[in-house]
Amino acid sequence: MTYRRSIAVVVILCAALAVIGRCNRLPDLGTRAISTAITDTGATRLGKAVAPLVVAHPGHSGIYPLRDARDAFAARFLLASAAERSLDVQYYIWRNDMSGTLLFKAMFDAAQQGVRVRLLLDDNNTSGLDTILAALDSHARIEVRLFNPFAVRRPRALGYVTGFARLNRRMHNKSFTADNQVTIVGGRNVGDEYFGATDGVLFSDLDVIAVGPVVRETSTDFDRYWASASSYPAQLILPSVDAAQIGVVTSAAERVERDPAAVAYMNALHASPFVRELIGGRLPLEWGPVSLISDDPAKGLGRAAQEDLIVAKLKQVFGNPSERMGLISPYFVPGKAGVELFTGWTRRGMQVRILTNSLEATDVAAVHAGYARRRKALLAAGVTLYELRRSPGARPASGSGPFGSSGSSLHAKTFAVDGARAFVGSFNFDPRSAQLNTEMGFAIHCPALAGRVETAFNESIPFNSYEVRLSEEGELYWLERHGGSVIRHDTEPGTTALQRASVQFLCLLPIEWLL
Repeated sequence: MTYRRSIAVVVILCAALAVIGRCNRLPDLGTRAISTAITDTGATRLGKAVAPLVVAHPGHSGIYPLRDARDAFAARFLLASAAERSLDVQYYIWRNDMSGTLLFKAMFDAAQQGVRVRLLLDDNNTSGLDTILAALDSHARIEVRLFNPFAVRRPRALGYVTGFARLNRRMHNKSFTADNQVTIVGGRNVGDEYFGATDGVLFSDLDVIAVGPVVRETSTDFDRYWASASSYPAQLILPSVDAAQIGVVTSAAERVERDPAAVAYMNALHASPFVRELIGGRLPLEWGPVSLISDDPAKGLGRAAQEDLIVAKLKQVFGNPSERMGLISPYFVPGKAGVELFTGWTRRGMQVRILTNSLEATDVAAVHAGYARRRKALLAAGVTLYELRRSPGARPASGSGPFGSSGSSLHAKTFAVDGARAFVGSFNFDPRSAQLNTEMGFAIHCPALAGRVETAFNESIPFNSYEVRLSEEGELYWLERHGGSVIRHDTEPGTTALQRASVQFLCLLPIEWLL
């Protein structure tokens, strides 16, 4: 009887997996429409504004760092409002919150004015957005595509049962391009925590707004992803919407716009000097050679050649530092290969300084574990490590705990080499960015921008972070600087015993390749 029951259980499980497998099949892409970036946009308002600047700097692109969270939102909102021909928008996360709703509405309004809108979202973080995305997609001038989508919409976890190898690979790229004339590329997703519009989590992040030849490169790259084998038209994946649901975007925006917090946020934006400078064409752009670096979108299916991955391209463009490197990465998991790379540099006399999140500031404790197990080796090699402190007065977000979110967290991804070259983009220095997720960013030959990264390491980072050091006995300790005073911590500051024990347990698990 026990044997027969066991056989029955196996048969039932196999049948269930077969059913899940059939439900998890994706539709055929043979009928997918073909579209490419609109290039004849020189006569648009943005084109006319940009043209004299580009002519004055032949072969170079102009960039402006978007360090302020509200400026980053304003730039996207205003570009959507200013576009006349096209919006090409690509993101990993798009929240169904105030900022996400307002940007959805801005794109909808642009489409109403005749702008063609293409929205490419990674499907890993679209839960709860199916109706809104389907409503947008139903507009004649808006097309929505989902990257590596979940065929089973509820519960999504079922998709991992038969499709883990594909669904574990995500599109982490972020770009926002208007009229093929101006683009925004960097680390920010779309959500209140990225745009300074929440009292909970606040991410310290970095984008750059760019004009010039690199915009065309960004549009070409968007076309690659738009036409890739991982990008599925929303109409093939999402349930259809009826006439009553099509107005969901407008009604959601109206509810948000009546919220006092949204009114205060938008009023603050209107008063921003940045907004006036952007509208007036007076942004102080920095000019130099800028190139786009990105993964082959075939990486989303595990089919990209190693030489077409962003790691290989970064090595090709930047090479090895000759004197110094400053790296800022919120999710820093160097692995054995990364430790060997940094060790080789420091042995040749190079200065290597790294800023990542502290345990008290990180929003992903498992990633901190992947970093924590490599700290001693990095410090022994002479690498300088800083861990961002949670901002004074910041409170943990609701529901936080050993694996929860902090009140203030680093999210910027940038590095500077030899005070002359810099990278800004979506790439984290971790195995997931290197081998699993697709990534993109700008390689910027600009001493001014690279110098700002170095200045931050010299001036602000030491006073906003814990410097990690290694004692003569081989134990870690943390230095916290306040003005002229220095406080030493012999355990990870700002954490509980449970948090530290959780990280120690995670360090024992063979999950580094997933981080």
